[in-house]
Amino acid sequence: MDKKENCGLFGIFGDADSAEKTFYALHSLQHRGQESAGIATSNGQVISCHTGMGLATRVFRSGQNILNQLRNPMAIGHVRYSTTGSRILANAQPLLCEYSRGQVAVAHNGNLINASLLRDEYEAYGHIFKTTNDTEIIIHLLAKPSHVSKPDPLGHVLNHLQGAYSLLFLFPDRIEAARDPYGIRPLCIGKTKTGAYCFASETCAFDTIEAEYVRDVEPGEIVTLDNNGLSSRRFVKPENVKPAHCIFEHVYFAKQSSFIFGENVHELRKKFGAQIAKEHPVKADVVIPVPDSGTSAAIGFSRQSGIPFDMGFVRSHYVGRTFISPGQEVRDLAVKLKLSVVREAVRNKRVVIVDDSIVRGTTTKGKIKAIRQAGATEIHMRVSCPPIRFPCFYGVDFPTKEELLAHGKDLQQIKEFLEVDSIGYISIEGLLACASLPKENYCTACWTGIYKIPITTVVNKFTMERYQMQLFGDEPVQL
Repeated sequence: MDKKENCGLFGIFGDADSAEKTFYALHSLQHRGQESAGIATSNGQVISCHTGMGLATRVFRSGQNILNQLRNPMAIGHVRYSTTGSRILANAQPLLCEYSRGQVAVAHNGNLINASLLRDEYEAYGHIFKTTNDTEIIIHLLAKPSHVSKPDPLGHVLNHLQGAYSLLFLFPDRIEAARDPYGIRPLCIGKTKTGAYCFASETCAFDTIEAEYVRDVEPGEIVTLDNNGLSSRRFVKPENVKPAHCIFEHVYFAKQSSFIFGENVHELRKKFGAQIAKEHPVKADVVIPVPDSGTSAAIGFSRQSGIPFDMGFVRSHYVGRTFISPGQEVRDLAVKLKLSVVREAVRNKRVVIVDDSIVRGTTTKGKIKAIRQAGATEIHMRVSCPPIRFPCFYGVDFPTKEELLAHGKDLQQIKEFLEVDSIGYISIEGLLACASLPKENYCTACWTGIYKIPITTVVNKFTMERYQMQLFGDEPVQL
């Protein structure tokens, strides 16, 4: 599919090899962001940080001895793609800053929908920003004198944020993790064999360093790791927590081996595929996935339909996820380099192609054309999520709704654009029925246009004025 996704976080406390383990964890989370990588560590008094553009293996070349220089007992790390802010080194995370309370490094997964408003107001009062991303506003909020004086400055600051955020803060003596009251992006807690606690966006990072999953950071919770162990506090009352987990994590973002929101990604994707086969049956000779995110759903489709599964595309592991590419022409070229057609798997056959999702549709059209040129007699497209008709404001860099293939089009028009013999999307009801949590616990805004976190706060003049009073009158925003 042709889109971008969100970032990856990892943190660990109380391990002499924290920098090295963070590096390996980031490598396992590389699918969540390939634009930049960074690690910040602390010896208990001073924080050191190294960031760079590109993959983690490039940023932390062994020959440069960087990890040895970062050797300390606590660390946080980040792999990024830009949901907000341009592709420049200054935007690489963790962001390391110093304020009245000392040093702090921050790593963020998600998107703050009120960041521009807050930034405009702080700049009007003379604040200087070093980056163009939304994460830096958190540090400015944290440094505000009236916030610093609060009994729980971090909890107070988090109540000023609106949008999606899973956050790791590295202070010289501790790590603090926080998750927004809607729990949109995942963040979980693990424990190593040596007893060190760690945080990660996905459990696949724990597998890499042989840590065990403990539990998720709960929506509206702050979890602290320090010399006293693990402690927790709430910055939002339990009755104000309204789960709105991004089910796109299961559809596309997460690695198949991960457990997020309580379920294994691979198993749930197979259920999605089986559900599509029930909703959109077809007579065909072979089922092929668009690797890698469409593979699990294709297995489920094949098993449910009885149509044999085969690999009609071979993926090059030397080309990253194509959503990273900034322009359509480059994305198209990246797709050609990334996927090669296995002609013998599709020649003279009726083919079902299973993909996780379709955004703009341009790269999908190219894949279909390649299968047609390889000799397929029929092509039937099946998609393991509903049509994407609305943009996301919570950490997924979908294009504007006018650029979305499904916006304003019915299935016949989509079929004609893609030049397929048939197309079928899983229904929203079918998708949610496959998941174990209640359907009201998921965000479906990109399909329905129903945003659980109101987005009018960034465009409504009355609300903007209200935010100004709350910010500079020091009244926290009520989530």
